[in-house]
Amino acid sequence: MEVTIERILPGGFGLAHAEGRTLMVALAAPGDRLRVRVDRVKGNVGFASIIEVVEPSPVRIAPPCPYFGRCGGCDFQQLTYEAQLSAKAEIIKDCLHRIGRINTVPDFNITAAPHQWRYRSRAQWQYDSVRQRLGYFESASHRVCDVSECAVLAPELQRTLETLRHNMSEGLLPDDAKYFRAVAGDEGVSVAPGVSGPSIGEDDDSERLPDINRSIGEEKYKLNAQSFFQTNADLLPRLIAGAIGDLSGDTAIELYCGVGLLTLPLARRFNRVIAVEENSDAANFARENLAGADLVNAEVVAADVAAWIESDLKCGVGAGALEIDFLLLDPPRAGAESRVIGGILQLKPKRICYVACDPATLARDLKKLIAGGYSLDSLDAFDMFPQTHHVETIAKLTGP
Repeated sequence: MEVTIERILPGGFGLAHAEGRTLMVALAAPGDRLRVRVDRVKGNVGFASIIEVVEPSPVRIAPPCPYFGRCGGCDFQQLTYEAQLSAKAEIIKDCLHRIGRINTVPDFNITAAPHQWRYRSRAQWQYDSVRQRLGYFESASHRVCDVSECAVLAPELQRTLETLRHNMSEGLLPDDAKYFRAVAGDEGVSVAPGVSGPSIGEDDDSERLPDINRSIGEEKYKLNAQSFFQTNADLLPRLIAGAIGDLSGDTAIELYCGVGLLTLPLARRFNRVIAVEENSDAANFARENLAGADLVNAEVVAADVAAWIESDLKCGVGAGALEIDFLLLDPPRAGAESRVIGGILQLKPKRICYVACDPATLARDLKKLIAGGYSLDSLDAFDMFPQTHHVETIAKLTGP
């Protein structure tokens, strides 16, 4: 069937309508006229792929990557960079309107990435030892797309990928490895093979991984390949400034602190910081990074975030007994648990900053915070992931 793409939806799909059905078309551009094939149907929504570009959109360009369309890593290479930014802004607005029920969305800008290519300083490569493939999963599958060169990898990670591929050809990679994680530091790269699932911190040998140092602005962080760390180091100083700004005060709480990316800047602005991180290895790195910066006014708690909040409130000690000037949370893509949002509302921080990598879960959680009496003051967005539909969003709220 022939369709015209109306706009880009959350998830990166192009929206079209045909034969009484809503269609979500992969790898489309707004304004495209396409011949498409419906691959699967869910309710009244069909998921379709492009057979032919009948009339290309003015913002459609030729994807430079030879793996585009097979590799599931980049789904916006068909768009000009300006169109990518515009689509991401619309995705954020759509989520806040439709999911968050926020009628008036504050005006915001998307900070463009300094580099549209060669920006990724952290990666995970899937490994198929039987077929001898190393790369990324194909779109919507667990088949490995064999990739020899990735256009969004930082040069040092591209060299690491080439080394791993050479070792694969020589039979030197472990047969039980399912993937390899890598993160680039100021000097050198930390690499970790994974022999189980894709969750960070589940490998038994994480303590034997090589550590690297990463400088972001004036701060220095120690971490390894199993640590979560933002992938676009070029934008991180601006992201940190957007999250914390010129705020200061007595007490700040940080939830999902990781290795302390935002904990160190917080500790320079607040008299006391309590940071919570479930992954014990990441929490240890955060403590080490604070010590390396001679910051003694921050406490890192290794605990499940929801359990920590509930325990703190129940005991009436620690943060629960304090007046909290500022609470910052940077949860994983799934967003914050309902118990976490409920606990935040009970803690009653004066200001909240929510750093989100998924506009949909951000909108869901903002809806709950606003229903709890908070007002959405401002939004900022950062293009941490050029060539993909992903976008980092910062929402700031003020308490009742």
